[in-house]
Order: sequence, then structure tokens, then C-alpha cells
Amino acid sequence: MTITVVLAEDQLMVLGALSTLLGLEDDITVAGTAADGEEAVRLVEALRPDVLLADIEMPGMTGLEVAAEVLRRGLPTRVVILTTFARSGYLRRALDAGAVGYLLKDAPASALAQAVRDVHAGGRAIDPQLAADAWGEPDPLTDRERRVLRLAGDGLANSEIAGQLHLSEGTVRNYLSEAMSKLGAPNRIAAARKARDRGWL
Repeated sequence: MTITVVLAEDQLMVLGALSTLLGLEDDITVAGTAADGEEAVRLVEALRPDVLLADIEMPGMTGLEVAAEVLRRGLPTRVVILTTFARSGYLRRALDAGAVGYLLKDAPASALAQAVRDVHAGGRAIDPQLAADAWGEPDPLTDRERRVLRLAGDGLANSEIAGQLHLSEGTVRNYLSEAMSKLGAPNRIAAARKARDRGWL
């Protein structure tokens, strides 16, 4: 039986390398590749692959948002997050979003192929050290606080954040204030940095 895989990765060199490596496996076929999250969702909807390997940070939609959308649509594809970020907060959010795997990009190619086989067989594939760390400090942010803080950390003004998220400036200020309070940070940049370091953004 051949396992079909879709790859989602915005760095084209990495995307090509992953496609080539998995293509060497007799029982794995790369059915399609996507350079952003929205394209990944479209491909999964159209191709119904067994497994989606998705980078965590991509344009349009993050890998976590893609996993959540695959789950929301009731698609049978099993999602594995592949990332450079060894942050337990990301792992917890990935599992909450419906992902069944979380691997680091510096893992050997053989481990990646085996992870595809494991999740296809109904199991999970999670970096063991991250799995041990994941149940430490819980993520205190709400989804809306996270979105506002992410944009603030990117340097957007309150008015720009309000425009992007269709909120009032006062609501944006309230979300930022709440996030800073929860994180014990003196300002929005420090709050965004702390949240990013823990994998909460």
C-alpha cells in the first residue's frame, strides 16, 4: 500500500529537499506540495492525502491553523507539524488543533519517513523531549489575545491591528493590556517576545 503525502513549506529549498527525501521511499508518494497554508488546505481538500506534513510558520495560514481547518472540515488526512521550533507551547497548540505529529526539521530523514508510516497506521509521532516538556507552563493567552499580540510584535500600530482584525482600537488596547498582564510584561514588544519564546504565538 502506498501512503500519499502533501507537503506544505514556504521555503522552496526545504520543500524540494523534503519532497526528494520522501520520494526515495518505496511506500510513500508525494501527491502535492504547497508554499502557503491556504494552498495546503486546498490541496488536502482536493487530493485527500493520507498525511499532510506542514511547516508551523507559513504565509496566509500557519501550520496550526491548517491543522485546525482540516479537523473542522472533517477531512481524513492526518496532520504532522514539521518545524525548527523546539517549543513545548507549539506542541500543545498543535495537538489541540488536531495534529497527530510534531517533529523537528533536524530529525534524520529515516525518522520522518517512519513518522509518516506511524501516523498513517493510526499512531502519533512526537519528538520525545518536547512531549516531556509540553505539560509544563500552560498557555495563558486566548486566541484573540494571541492574534493581537502577534501583530503588535510585528510592529503594527493599534489602528492597523484594529483594521486587520475588524476590531475597535479600544478593544485592541484591552486585548494587549490583558496579554501583557498575563505575561507579566512591561510593554507589548516584551509580551510578544516572551510569548514567542514559549511557543504561544
